[in-house]
Amino acid sequence: MAGTSLRVVFMGTPDFAVPALEAIVASGHSVIAAYSQPPRPKGRGQQIQKSPVHLAAEAHGIPVHAPLSFKRDPQAVAEFAALGADIAVVAAYGLILPQSVLDAPRHGCLNIHASLLPRWRGASPVQHAIWKGDEVSGVTIMQMEAGLDTGPMLLKESMPIAGLTTQRLHDDLSAMGGRLIIDALSAFANGKPPAPERQDDAKTIYAPLLKKEDGLIDWTQAASEIDAQVRALNPWPGTYARLASGARVKILGGEIASPATGRPGEVLDRGPVIACGDGTAYRLLRVQPENGKAMDAASAVNGGLFTAGSVLS
Repeated sequence: MAGTSLRVVFMGTPDFAVPALEAIVASGHSVIAAYSQPPRPKGRGQQIQKSPVHLAAEAHGIPVHAPLSFKRDPQAVAEFAALGADIAVVAAYGLILPQSVLDAPRHGCLNIHASLLPRWRGASPVQHAIWKGDEVSGVTIMQMEAGLDTGPMLLKESMPIAGLTTQRLHDDLSAMGGRLIIDALSAFANGKPPAPERQDDAKTIYAPLLKKEDGLIDWTQAASEIDAQVRALNPWPGTYARLASGARVKILGGEIASPATGRPGEVLDRGPVIACGDGTAYRLLRVQPENGKAMDAASAVNGGLFTAGSVLS
């Protein structure tokens, strides 16, 4: 690679961060340590599992640190500073970094953020971009400050998101982040870091942590809004409606149907097509009954889950 190889500390936890770690390892920079959240119980068996970043780092022989906190653990801060890193790369790490950590590497800490800042600061930018009908999303590489996603922006790349699900957009932005962070590191290595651009706080929109209640569908919305909600909130927290019996049914997939009239939530035919607000309609394609298995919506109709004239709430 051109320029000087940087001593990099990588800090991340979920699948989203793995392509960036792999890209940095392949680029010729020296990943001297990785930080990830501690192994935790997961799945039905509640077995202790290491994070995707933890496993990827170990596969490359990279030492992994998993402190519970930096703010309450001065020893963890001291160990981080003692690494003598040129730069740290942070991608969906999940721990707050105090100023002492942000200042320790020679070039500070860079964050790979899955939105076009200052829009969608916070915990769930990918889902909110789809849910709220954005036409584009992207990745921002920013210099980290103590505030939540408030640091100056160094690099950006965008992509259209029409029709995408959260899983697809997540994967595309994850790959984009891996490419973009290499551009940023190369610029620092060559002594020509990207010019920082301050964020316009007046344009900030926050993407808070998602809750299970966010998945309840309001059928008075237009079908386009419901379609965006279904694409955004699956698999987590999932979208759902209530049948006339009061039982929940998960809405796993669907599509906007031809305009139709009916009470919001009314099952109009065996599609099943559901009446929505503003004279629009939404066709269910894949559902999961309460305490049942996922199935195509036609099978659910044949099984009597949806009947014409009934109303979902």
